[in-house]
Amino acid sequence: MSSDPMGKLSGIKVIDLSQFLPGPMLSVMMADQGAEVVKVEPLSGEPVRGLAPFEAGQSIWFRNLNRGKKSVALDLKSAAGCDALWALIDDADVFIEGFRPGVVARLGFGYEAVAARNPRIVYCSISAFGQTGEWAHHAAHDMAVQAMAGFLAVNDGPDGMPVVPGAPSADMAAGLTGLSAVLMGLIGRERTGRGDYIDVAMFDSLLPWCAHIAGTAVAGGEPPRSSSQRSLGGAAFYNVYETADGKHVVLGGRELKFVANLLNALERPDLIPLGSVDPGEAQAPLIGFLRDSFRTRTRDEWVAWFADKDVAFSPVLDFREAFSAPHMLARGLIVEADGAHHIAPPIRFAGEQPWVPASAPELGADG
Repeated sequence: MSSDPMGKLSGIKVIDLSQFLPGPMLSVMMADQGAEVVKVEPLSGEPVRGLAPFEAGQSIWFRNLNRGKKSVALDLKSAAGCDALWALIDDADVFIEGFRPGVVARLGFGYEAVAARNPRIVYCSISAFGQTGEWAHHAAHDMAVQAMAGFLAVNDGPDGMPVVPGAPSADMAAGLTGLSAVLMGLIGRERTGRGDYIDVAMFDSLLPWCAHIAGTAVAGGEPPRSSSQRSLGGAAFYNVYETADGKHVVLGGRELKFVANLLNALERPDLIPLGSVDPGEAQAPLIGFLRDSFRTRTRDEWVAWFADKDVAFSPVLDFREAFSAPHMLARGLIVEADGAHHIAPPIRFAGEQPWVPASAPELGADG
């Protein structure tokens, strides 16, 4: 939180009907900066409330995406539930919904209806493929969106088989895009006096993330193949290597200075020219040498060996190791409060006070 004890978004009221990841991530970043976020849940509660693991009586997922919010449980198919939601909307600045296209309008809370009653509202719809287009009504969560956007095709192993992605990139891209769009909408409202409508699609939000790897396809040519693409496994110095103990390390920088520093240290300066040839088959001898070399020591022995060398090298840590790392602790990225652990906000401002996590609401605690 900033040095302003109320946060940079103090005085902004957000009504959030979304669930799972994209919308709640958008609104929790606003709540962390002082916005009043009212989470409107069905009477049964957001499904994430019931997803393990749990800590201090709440789902860790739910707490980390919904801290600092209020909870109102409403039946939007009832007149009383609709009346209660309208009362919340009347003085709101932001409205977020994550239903499939057309659903919120059928409930009576589409943008036109909401803006007619509150013209200053910034209204954000988050969906898999957007409110228009051939795929608009196609049911999809994160992996299905990644599959249709081309990303899963390059999330593959050496055998070319796509694997389940480790990060919900489409979900998170939509949350970040939505936050940026909402803040732009609020700034624009200061000039015009009116809010706006934002159609955020997970699909659309993810696409810009491929510009560095899919240039040929963007330009109408062939799609990238992991085995021959510089950032996907075709380059020796941007690759994953197994160590003697069955763990892994990565080389994560292809600059020639890193190539020279490592290969000189390994007494193979003759291989340095291969670091600058085209990725793929031409780099196979270098990749093979590095694979053999890394299998001669354990992961932690390599960490010690690299300590005095200027090479873009990292050990592959699991989440437990990552969350226990001194760097993580030094930057205060995990905070314990009331018997529960929180991942701290990545957005910080100069002069801010140490961040103290707010609690996540119990279902219907605020109405």
